[in-house]
Amino acid sequence: MNGPDILNEIWDIIEERACNPSESSYTSKILTHRKGIDKALEKVGEECTEFIIAIKNGDKTRISEEAADVIYHMMLALKGADVPVSSVWDELVSRRN
Repeated sequence: MNGPDILNEIWDIIEERACNPSESSYTSKILTHRKGIDKALEKVGEECTEFIIAIKNGDKTRISEEAADVIYHMMLALKGADVPVSSVWDELVSRRN
């Protein structure tokens, strides 16, 4: 599975969890947290900080792990803001020109 495919699959799971929350799902817990979108935004900030530290420490494994966490939590924040991830892909495409 390539990058775009996994990102779209993750988005589909986020959408499914938003429509059908599950108590055992981390995704559902973030999306339905009492803090609302602030919880997803807190996680974005936390994961960005951990990503920066991993890069500063030169830990290649942690860099990849933290980058994945940043991307995932940004996708949760997008869902919380009711912005489809496809709009981000479209924006990236528009910047290629």
